Amino acid sequence: MPNTNSFIIVIIAYLIGSINFSILISKAISGKDIRESGSGNAGATNMLRTYGKKMGVITLLLDVLKGVIVVLAVKTLANSDIMYPDTHFDMEVNAALPYIAGVCVILGHNFPLYFGFKGGKGVATSLGVVLMLDWKVGLIVAVCAIAVIAVTRYVSLGSILGGAAYIIVEIVKAIATKSYNIVQLVCVVIIGGLLIARHHANIKRLLSGTENKLSFGKKEK
Repeated sequence: MPNTNSFIIVIIAYLIGSINFSILISKAISGKDIRESGSGNAGATNMLRTYGKKMGVITLLLDVLKGVIVVLAVKTLANSDIMYPDTHFDMEVNAALPYIAGVCVILGHNFPLYFGFKGGKGVATSLGVVLMLDWKVGLIVAVCAIAVIAVTRYVSLGSILGGAAYIIVEIVKAIATKSYNIVQLVCVVIIGGLLIARHHANIKRLLSGTENKLSFGKKEK
């Protein structure tokens, strides 16, 4: 059985993910919760549309940083003697632990303990997680998502297709390298699936042609 350190790590990952910068920054700026403005989403895109480019970029970078810090820290711990020094099973768990922590930090962002479990869609935090898990895969997914956004100006469409691309690329990588870790693949499906599922309302608007396109202007509040 994994030792208690692994359970502590995933709990900490969730708690770090629960720090929602869009809510904190919006309240600091105007005293108003970002969830009461614009699309109602607690994320970087709504911050950009509501408070302008600077606040949107700051929120984006901070949300990405959550994923980066958690996965990088867990990777460091997983390679140390603190976690699982002995058995083959322990080594398998070690390999999957950064993925598990990645899922937890994203869940924290999406369903934050500190803010009534109503958070964002996890796009930026997922990007940070994916880049730290495998920067090559993360780069491919980011390029695909950015290309879609640049062409269509739909952030939601880029995020949705980015989630699907992540699952596909990771499966192809596992087949090509003949390296399978079931727990890792389950985490990959959860990460990509969450990105898609959290955009369910956007999918409906995309299909009906009522989805808002990306604008770099600042909306009137």
